[in-house]
Amino acid sequence: MSTQNFLSKSDNLLIELFTEELPPKSLRRLGDAFSEGVYSTLKTAGLLSDNSLATGFATPRRLAVQITNVLSQAPDYPVREKLLPTSIAFDADGKPTAPLQKKLASLGYVDIDLSTLEKAGEGKNEALYLNVVAKGAALEQTAQQALEQTLSKLPIAKMMRYQVLQKNGELADVEFARPAHRIIALHGKQTLHISALGIDAENETEGHRFLAPGVITIDSADQYESDLTAKAKVLPSFDKRHEFIKSALLKAAGTDLVLMPDSLLDEVTALVEWPAIYECHFDQEFLEVPQECLILTMQTNQKYFALTDQQGKLRNRFLIVSNIETDKPEAIISGNERVVRPRLSDARFFFQQDQKRPLASRVADLGKVVYHNQLGNQLDRTKRVQGIAVGIAKTLSANETLASRAAEIAKTDLLTDMVGEFPELQGIMGRYYATHDGENPEVASACSEHYMPRFAGDALPQTQTGTILAIADKLETLVGIWGVGLAPTGDKDPYALRRHALGICRLLLEKNLSLSLPELIELARKQFPQKDVQEKVKAEDIYAFIIDRLRAYLRDQAVAGKPFTTEEIDAVLSQSPAQLNDLIDRLTALREFNALAEAAQLAAANKRISNILKKNATAIPGTCSSKLLQVPAEIALYEALKKITPTLTTTYEQRQFVDLLKALVALSTPIDQFFADVMVMDPNPELRDNRLALLHQLHQKMNLIADLGKLA
Repeated sequence: MSTQNFLSKSDNLLIELFTEELPPKSLRRLGDAFSEGVYSTLKTAGLLSDNSLATGFATPRRLAVQITNVLSQAPDYPVREKLLPTSIAFDADGKPTAPLQKKLASLGYVDIDLSTLEKAGEGKNEALYLNVVAKGAALEQTAQQALEQTLSKLPIAKMMRYQVLQKNGELADVEFARPAHRIIALHGKQTLHISALGIDAENETEGHRFLAPGVITIDSADQYESDLTAKAKVLPSFDKRHEFIKSALLKAAGTDLVLMPDSLLDEVTALVEWPAIYECHFDQEFLEVPQECLILTMQTNQKYFALTDQQGKLRNRFLIVSNIETDKPEAIISGNERVVRPRLSDARFFFQQDQKRPLASRVADLGKVVYHNQLGNQLDRTKRVQGIAVGIAKTLSANETLASRAAEIAKTDLLTDMVGEFPELQGIMGRYYATHDGENPEVASACSEHYMPRFAGDALPQTQTGTILAIADKLETLVGIWGVGLAPTGDKDPYALRRHALGICRLLLEKNLSLSLPELIELARKQFPQKDVQEKVKAEDIYAFIIDRLRAYLRDQAVAGKPFTTEEIDAVLSQSPAQLNDLIDRLTALREFNALAEAAQLAAANKRISNILKKNATAIPGTCSSKLLQVPAEIALYEALKKITPTLTTTYEQRQFVDLLKALVALSTPIDQFFADVMVMDPNPELRDNRLALLHQLHQKMNLIADLGKLA
C-alpha cells in the first residue's frame, strides 16, 4: 500500500443542498434519490467500506445525506487492460504507432514508459497490455462528481430556470426544481471544496423559516441531525418526522379514529420541518352532507385529517399539522376553521343542487360526453354495458330489470356538480343520489359497486346486481379498448385493462359464479356495432389475457398457509377452463392428490401419453374397439378405465375433485403394465390406431381436473 493510502483518513461525510420549498408530493422520492445517488458513486469509486451506511434527510427546504466511514483517498488498485495487437502497436522500426498513442491517451497514460508495457501471447496473437497500479480516487473530486451526477438524475417533473450571481459579478443561468441557496460538504470537520448550481460548499445552512431563522453553522458531519433539531427547529429525517406526525395525530384523536391515508401523511410530512398538531372544528350542520364529500374536501384541498367515531361516523372536529409550534395556537386554529368553512359550504351547495335533478333525467345527456373517438359517447357505452348486464342476469336467473336499470343510470353521476369537483366520488355520489331518487336499493348500491374492485385487495360488491354490473362494465372496457388496438404493451396500460381483467377473475371466482368466460367475452363483443372492433377482437386473445392475470392472482392464494406452485397452477389452467369459480377447489384437490404415493408415477405416465398423442394427433380414431385388443395388459387397462369411468363422471359433475383424483390411483398398475407389455406403435395400423384411441380416452379421463403431466 502506498504512503498516500496509508495516510487516508476515514470519517463521516455530510452533503446538504438547501433550497426554496421543494415539491411536496415528490419530496420522499427526491430524498431517496439524492441519498442513493451520492452513496452509489462513492461506493463505485472505492471510497466506502463494507459497513458504510447512508442516512438520507429530506425537509421542505433541504436534501441531505450522511454516510459513515468514508475515506479521503481510495486505495490504489491494479489495472491490467489489453491495448492493441503488437503488430498494430509498433511500426516496422519498433516505434509506437498513432493508434497506440491514442489508446494510451484515452486511458490517461500518455507519458507512460513504453518499456513497462506487457507483451503476452505468441505469433499473430501477441498483444500489448497496460499493467499498472492506478491511484485511488480522491474524495473531493469524487464528491464533486457524485453531486453533479445525482442532481442531474433526480426525479424532477418540472424544472425551474433562474439566475445566480457568480463571484465575478456576472449572472449565470441555472436549472433545478427550486432555487438553491446553500451547499454543505463536510468530511468530519473538514469542508470539501465542491460546488453545484452556482454555489460553493461551506459548513452553513439555515434553520426553520419562522422558529429559527438565520444561518446555522454545522461544525461536524456527525452533528448535522442533532444541531438542526436543537438549534434550528428542524427534524431533518423524513421518516422520523413522518412517525412523529402519525403518533401525534393518534394521541390527539383520543377515542376517535383519525383518517390518515399514506399519501396525505407523506404530503403533510413534506410540508413541515417542525410539526405541531392542533384540533379544529366545523359547524355541526355540515354533517348533513355525505361524509365522503366532507372528508375528501378536507384531505384534498386543505390537507386536514378528519376524525370519525368508532362506528366510522364523521365527527365535526378535525386535526391539522402546522409548521409552527406555539403555546397560543388560537390564531392558527381560527384561521384554519375560517378557511375550511367555504369549502364545506361548496360541498353542501353541490349536494343540494344535484339532488334537484333525478339521475334518470341525466341519461340522455351522457350522449354529449365523449367516451372514445372510435367507441362513441358515454350513452353508447351505457347501452353496451346494459346489454352485457342483462345477458349475465339472464344466465344467472337474476333480476334482469334491476340489472338493466342499474346499467342505465350508473354513469349519470359523472354529470353532477359534486363529481365534477371531486372525480374520486364517482359511484359514491351515484349511490346517494339514486337512494334520494327512490331507486331500488340494489340499483342504488350498484351505482357504487360496479367500480369494485378498484384495486388489488379491494372489497367486492355485496349485491347481486352490483356484481353483475361490475362484470359487465369491466368486460365492455376490456373488449372495446382492445378492439381499437390499445391492448397493454410492456408497462403501458393507460386504460387499466390489467386491473379490469383481474377484477373479472376475482368476481367470477370469489363470488362463485357459474359463468363461462368465453361466452362472456362473446356476449360483450356482440354489443359493439363497429365492424372493425368485432374483427379485431379475437375471443381467444382476450381469454388468454384474462387467464394471464389469473395466474398472478392464484400465485397469491394459499391453502393452510402454503401458496400454490407454478406447476399446480399451470396444470389447472392448461385445460383452458371456461368457468373459474371452482379453480381453488381444483388446485386444493390437486395438491392433495400430489401427496399420494402413486401421484408421481401417474403424472409421469400422463406426460408420456401426452407426448405420444402429440406426435400422432392426426391418426387417432374416435373410439377404442374392445374387439381389437389383444395383449392382456391393454385389455386390463381398458377394463380398469371402463370400471372407474362412472365414478369419474359422477365425482366430476358433483365437483368432488379430491375423490375423482384419488379414483385414478386404480389405474396406476394397469398403466405401468401397459407400457411394459404393449407396443403402441404396432406395425399393424389397425392395432396401432386402436391403442392410440385407448390412450386418448385414458388421457381425457385423467385430465378432467388438470393436466397431470404438468406435475411430472
